[in-house]
Amino acid sequence: MVGTTSGTTGQGHVRRRTLLGGVLAAGALAGLAGRGSASGSASGSVSGGGGDDCVEEGWGKVADAFRANFKENPGEVGAACSVYVGGRPVVNLWGGLADREANRPWGRNTIVQVASTTKGATAICAHMLAQRGELDLDAPVARYWPKFGAGGKDRIPVRWLLSHQAGLPIVDGPLTFEQACAWDPVIRALEAQKPLWQPGTEHVYHAVTYGFLVGEVVRRISGKSLGTFFADEVARPLGLSAWIGLPEKEERRVARLHYAAPFSLEELIAGMIAITGLDADTITAWVNAMYSPGSVQARAGELGGALDNTTEYFTTRAWRAAEFPAANMLADARSVARMYAATVSDVDGVRLLEPSTVERMTAVQTDKTPMHGLPPGLNIPADRSFYMSLGFWRACPPMPMVGPGSFGHPGSGGSIGFADPDAGVGFGYVTNLWNFRPDDPRASNLAKAVRSCLG
Repeated sequence: MVGTTSGTTGQGHVRRRTLLGGVLAAGALAGLAGRGSASGSASGSVSGGGGDDCVEEGWGKVADAFRANFKENPGEVGAACSVYVGGRPVVNLWGGLADREANRPWGRNTIVQVASTTKGATAICAHMLAQRGELDLDAPVARYWPKFGAGGKDRIPVRWLLSHQAGLPIVDGPLTFEQACAWDPVIRALEAQKPLWQPGTEHVYHAVTYGFLVGEVVRRISGKSLGTFFADEVARPLGLSAWIGLPEKEERRVARLHYAAPFSLEELIAGMIAITGLDADTITAWVNAMYSPGSVQARAGELGGALDNTTEYFTTRAWRAAEFPAANMLADARSVARMYAATVSDVDGVRLLEPSTVERMTAVQTDKTPMHGLPPGLNIPADRSFYMSLGFWRACPPMPMVGPGSFGHPGSGGSIGFADPDAGVGFGYVTNLWNFRPDDPRASNLAKAVRSCLG
């Protein structure tokens, strides 16, 4: 996720973070954001014990990487990491502070906002319906949601919602925050919205609308809101501490968000060059086209004016209580890892998705269409920018995860969850020190350690 300055893209520091939209590494260009000031690493122990809280023999490198994250740039305030292999937990770690100002330790039951890591949970719900034969991904969305077909949207198939190709990253609005929290006003706005491009011919990250689009399809089929479907069909069977729409009784568990230091435009570009392998001219042209004030990606985070980051709406009880299935799940690392593990293996007798479903849903889609908003002649390869399947990032050079078959979703600020069907891995990392640099090393260091332990 890229922060923007109050001036042009050619000057200043990256300070004001908006819900721009993800196209690079975990937390770098994906999902929810806030504003913040510089911070460093925090005191606090790194924990892991018996039972579910563990570092099994042979997995010490992950614990080493987790501890190192607290000492290296950008550091950590509080964080947690969990790894499942073959349906069993082999790593479950937490450490630091859930709230630095209150000196509250990060404990076993601490949960935190995971931003666009939410999108992976939402996609899993949709694919569960497809697996049951209740949802046809190639059918027009209007089959399930008739009024969606207005404004030239009658032929958009469900798969284009999941792959960010529907041409609906923004709503014209105006919408208020209260209307966004109420759900239905956003649905009415999306019904009236005309696509920004001929659907299916381009792609761009649908930072917030993704959750409403996919969530409404799930609601129309199941009769349940996305958050309720997730609770009933995913979280409860697996015993997860994860919610899309947080019950008030769980508020005491929520970690306070802190922010890493701002960085310059030059540092941003250097980081993007480092993780993509693209040249400086290409990266500079990309940033200028996609992330300048008023661009589609900037507007994608505003939801018709409902989401104004200067109000810090994302720190409110109203935000956490509502359902934003693209951006506001709260969870611990164990739950993220356990959820993904159950997509590729049995976890205590529960398996969410069959191998054939995983194979279909992880076929890359964005390598077949250009990114919307790029100037003529600028070609950004999908595997260096936005390597999206049907709701999940696929492993690529900027985000290798643990193998070529890996799939998952990062969240702005640094969190990520993913699975690897070949290794039988489910992985979750969450943090309350949100860092918006594209070359944030924390999750990648942990994933590298997992790869090393797998051998």
